[in-house]
Amino acid sequence: MQLTFQGGARTVTGSQHLIEVNGRKILLDCGLFQGRRKEAFAINRAGHCDGAAIDALVLSHAHIDHSGNIPCLVRNGFRGDIFCTAATRDLCAVMLADSAAIQERDVEYVNKRRKRNGQQEFEPLYTQRDAARAMDLFVGLGYNRPRQILPGVLLTLVDAGHMLGSAHIILDIDDQDMGRQVRLVFSGDIGRAGIPIIRDPQPVTEGADILIMESTYGNRRHSPYPESDTDLARIVNETFRKGGALLIPAFAVGRTQQLVYTLHRLFEQGAIPAMPVYVDSPLAARVTDIFRLHPETYDLEMQDFLQQDAGRSPFHFEALHYTQSAEDSKRLNELPGAAIIISSSGMMEHGRILHHLRHRVADSRNTILVTGWQAPDTLGRRLVAGEKTVRIFGEEFPVRATVEILTGYSGHADQDGLLAWVMAMHKKPAQVFIVHGEEDAARNMAELLRGAGIENVSIPEPHQSVVV
Repeated sequence: MQLTFQGGARTVTGSQHLIEVNGRKILLDCGLFQGRRKEAFAINRAGHCDGAAIDALVLSHAHIDHSGNIPCLVRNGFRGDIFCTAATRDLCAVMLADSAAIQERDVEYVNKRRKRNGQQEFEPLYTQRDAARAMDLFVGLGYNRPRQILPGVLLTLVDAGHMLGSAHIILDIDDQDMGRQVRLVFSGDIGRAGIPIIRDPQPVTEGADILIMESTYGNRRHSPYPESDTDLARIVNETFRKGGALLIPAFAVGRTQQLVYTLHRLFEQGAIPAMPVYVDSPLAARVTDIFRLHPETYDLEMQDFLQQDAGRSPFHFEALHYTQSAEDSKRLNELPGAAIIISSSGMMEHGRILHHLRHRVADSRNTILVTGWQAPDTLGRRLVAGEKTVRIFGEEFPVRATVEILTGYSGHADQDGLLAWVMAMHKKPAQVFIVHGEEDAARNMAELLRGAGIENVSIPEPHQSVVV
């Protein structure tokens, strides 16, 4: 059996891991690389897009760094099944279409300049038609319901607690070449216990022979979740007193719904003032509708919230407004007083958040709240690093707005959570491959595992193949 780490090796984005066994090829995740536009453009086109060679795809969850290259795979001949949870399938229906629209717009913009310069024009990585065709191949599965996906390969999905529909992937493989039974576990993104809305991650207590494991926060600890609510209330109140806008760049899936629910509770508790909250992301609005369709994923806190009043929604309250049209979005730049604006993208590389930053980053009354990991060479990473000027739409702006960082809302387990997840395994893995982490995080996670008695731990290079 051979593993090839096509993406997500020594970096956090572009998750793609290939398994070759019994003459078949199984791809675990098929994500887009996210980062500086020029670099991402090149890497995604050089990635694993030979779709005809793949027999089956298993998808851990719908985030674009795990799912976003699926239409490219289909465009290039993939016709196998895509196995995931039902919630992941529903989320991909809107997220892949949105990603395709971004691909088409970006290439159209670049091609205008290339055409003027007499250069060959680019094709989009994939189109909205490719995204629609991909949805024909999805097969939704329930948690903890084993399914044979290829001869000698049994798949089980376990709740990863990272986002709606996220899963740990368990493959029980009859390795005919070696005459052995092998359990391979891919962690996907391991969720954080105690975050609202969805259930906590479920440990794979039976253990594994081979483990492919994420390490996003392998070198740091999160602050306790209740402290994050307190900090959020402080930031809202400080911005309100200044009469400014609180800009929250947020991923449309998971983080936006988490923030809306938290603000809802803080309003009800009287911890923050009555001020308008705008979710300025059509994708986030569509995703929120999908959240409402999957109460089977909710944790006890959310179930209790709903039982208190069956008529109220956790994702809507009096001060909350969802904007749809570009005109509605532009009007937010002319708001006369304090307001909260939640908009995508979370790394501030695309989307309506760029227009809001362009209008507000130079005003000291405003606050920019970063609540998620920021890829290198993104606008979000530059703001987190404290750069004094930033470039938005080709124009330089001084950073006078206050930049706040709250990692406590992360949907990823921190180093303690990652280690606890592995140590809950009764059978410790004989081989561990650390992926989905920057160099420092991956190395630190590897050392923690070795210190806990798991000796065979490695950090694969991009595109490295390993016989196991």
